[in-house]
Amino acid sequence: MVLVELTSVDLSDLPMEAFKAHLRLGTGFDDDALQDEVLESYIRAAIAAVEARIGKMLLRRQVVWEVTEWAAAAAQPLPVAPVSAILAVSLVDRAGTQSSVDADAYTLERDTHRPRLVASGTCLPSVPTGGAARVTFDAGFGPAWLDVPPDLREAVFLLAAHYYENRRDASGASGLMPFGVMALLDAHRNIRIFGGGA
Repeated sequence: MVLVELTSVDLSDLPMEAFKAHLRLGTGFDDDALQDEVLESYIRAAIAAVEARIGKMLLRRQVVWEVTEWAAAAAQPLPVAPVSAILAVSLVDRAGTQSSVDADAYTLERDTHRPRLVASGTCLPSVPTGGAARVTFDAGFGPAWLDVPPDLREAVFLLAAHYYENRRDASGASGLMPFGVMALLDAHRNIRIFGGGA
């Protein structure tokens, strides 16, 4: 299983000014933008950590996911949520030749925690022996920071602030996720029971 981001979050989509306000950094000085690069890196790191913890993408990106076999004949859970659109499904044979699957053969089953690619008929198209299936889709709550749920926005700010305030800590203790951040994330975690099946 391989998940690759085809698009990234642009700097203009990051909440730089809101994060500066969260940190209560001074404004109106000639060097207001002096720390922008460092603040951007902590916001991106916090977003990545939050996404990894909850299995959801915050800001919308296009991704391609490759699997060598379906989890079940009729439906395949997708690796991240929320998913707003399936853009393409293709099959790749052992030689690397790619063929597109007709969009009428599948549909997106939306779900907050576990969206699925579902066959329109009885089963998804067979994955070639020694080959793979590639699913391209849009994932994330939306393109704008305000599309992200408020508690997740707060978790990102708290974690980014934690990274910023402990940036000189060489002990490694600052690498732990603060309890307040974990409490905000708990409602968004995908709880797997009975072996985490589809």
